[in-house]
Amino acid sequence: MIQGIFYARFLPQEGTKVVAQSPPGCIVATEFTPHLKPPLVDFDIVQEYIIPRKAFFNRFVTVNSPDGKHSILGFPVSIPHERYHRNEFIFNFGLVIESDVDHIPYERLVRRLAVTFAEMERQNGYLSTEGLINDGRRPIGSLLEIVKEDLNNYGECMIPIDEANTINMKLFPYHAPPPPVHGWHVPVPKTKLSEIVDSTWDLTLQRIIPHVDGVNDVRRIAWLADVSLPLTQCALQHLLYYDTVLLLDMFFFGSCYALRPGIHDFVANRGSLVDECAAYVCISPPVLPGGSSSGGGGGSAKKSASSSTIATGLGINVPATSSTTTSTSTSTSQFLDPTSSSSTAAAGEGSAASRPTTSSTISTAPQAPVSHYQLIKLMTTFCVGRSVMEWVRLHQEAGFDVLRHVDTRRLVQFGVVKGLLYRVHKYGVSKSYLTLLATGRRAGGGDMGGGGKKAREEKAKAIQDDKGKQEQKQKGKSTGKATDAGNEQDRQSNIDDDDNGLEMKISRRRMSRLRVQDIYADEYLGDDNNDEEYVDRATDEEQDGGEDDDGEGGEEVEDEAKTRRRMQRYVDGRHAFDQIITEQNVTDAEIMRKLKCFGTNDVAILYR
Repeated sequence: MIQGIFYARFLPQEGTKVVAQSPPGCIVATEFTPHLKPPLVDFDIVQEYIIPRKAFFNRFVTVNSPDGKHSILGFPVSIPHERYHRNEFIFNFGLVIESDVDHIPYERLVRRLAVTFAEMERQNGYLSTEGLINDGRRPIGSLLEIVKEDLNNYGECMIPIDEANTINMKLFPYHAPPPPVHGWHVPVPKTKLSEIVDSTWDLTLQRIIPHVDGVNDVRRIAWLADVSLPLTQCALQHLLYYDTVLLLDMFFFGSCYALRPGIHDFVANRGSLVDECAAYVCISPPVLPGGSSSGGGGGSAKKSASSSTIATGLGINVPATSSTTTSTSTSTSQFLDPTSSSSTAAAGEGSAASRPTTSSTISTAPQAPVSHYQLIKLMTTFCVGRSVMEWVRLHQEAGFDVLRHVDTRRLVQFGVVKGLLYRVHKYGVSKSYLTLLATGRRAGGGDMGGGGKKAREEKAKAIQDDKGKQEQKQKGKSTGKATDAGNEQDRQSNIDDDDNGLEMKISRRRMSRLRVQDIYADEYLGDDNNDEEYVDRATDEEQDGGEDDDGEGGEEVEDEAKTRRRMQRYVDGRHAFDQIITEQNVTDAEIMRKLKCFGTNDVAILYR
């Protein structure tokens, strides 16, 4: 909000002087405003920056007040011309705003004021003749007052000055560039996008919005909407830019969560935080097929109404009901579409009645509402090293069936959004792969760190020897000379034809392998980021050509080598398991099993 606006100019006899200001007395006190508040800034201190040295002319200048409460935004202008005293006219239009307010939106306003009045001064001397000619025009002081009031109240202004000039300005809010969107992120809507989208929206947005429900990750949204992943990421960045969605991590029962300092507000129930959590995460008592409620918590209709009226501070649209199904390996609580409108009590009962009538969803025992103490206990027992599944078992062993009373996914999501919890990610770090990266070497063949430069040199030497022997054999066949070399060629020619064919095949395969390594080595030296790609392609060529060498007994070794090549780019400590799960389409347990191919005690798992 604009606290003050002023017009100052440099007078040859008086120096820097504030000619007009709004509100009166905001910059300098006048004889007509002694009873008003003191000025916002000490003009005697900042006046040398209001009309600064020549090096700062025609530049945007920001000056902070000595007390640090306000900032002055200005754009000093110098118009050289012989008609002026000292052959130049110097002036400045400035805004006074609070120091903690973002300055970027106001920079355009200051520039526009300076440029507009500078052009009017060049046209007809509008500023330099102020107060000297009585032509019925509006004083600059009244113009500044209108500009300030319109910008503060409406965010824009359109003020006609004369027949040829009009001040048109608009205060645009500044949005920071959105963070990058990855395939393993989960977008959560902060508003009901399905109600505001129309046919004029981007086609990609129209296709992905129905699948943005707070549960699907970005890659799954792209697959469900039949849209390429880059386009989906770009569309979600637009929603992030306008603060209509937020990004969370994928939810797994094998994930770990830890507490943030904000948990103190939750324990103290500041701002009714626990009440809001209870309305969002508690599960309605199940309804029997006959329609009667089996619980004593007020019935399904009452809980539906409670869920539909939770506080909007969470920033997530909450459906009326949710269903749970007990499972030891998969998620037992699923969100409904958060973009759908709040359900009525009847709709809530119908939704509950449509659930499968299993022992996991139907209970004949009455269910009491979850108390504040239980919710606080649930939230404060998350810690590093304890997965969500272990957390559930901990409370089940203590006599509280979490899955029957609380939607675990919503509880975790509530904690993350409110700043009570944070996700503890898992990273794999391979000692051998880090050694290769630190020494500037790369993994050749299928062996992580196996051989290094010396092994490659020995391999190349063996290939050259095979090539020389092959050339000698071909030469002996054609010339038949009785020399030592020729005798060697004759001995080689007496080998069985099948053996000759096998040796020729092996030699050609090794030569092809060497050529592939040379080609991809050039690419690797040109780009450090192509390390994994080079290893994958070069070694695939080796495997394609080497199938006959190992036979059936080498299939398991080849599978391990192939697994190492696929996983090695993820074991440098920079790739979380969420990324591996999304890109490789594997589970957490499968990742741990694949990492065993790097050898005993080679890969360490870090939690951070």
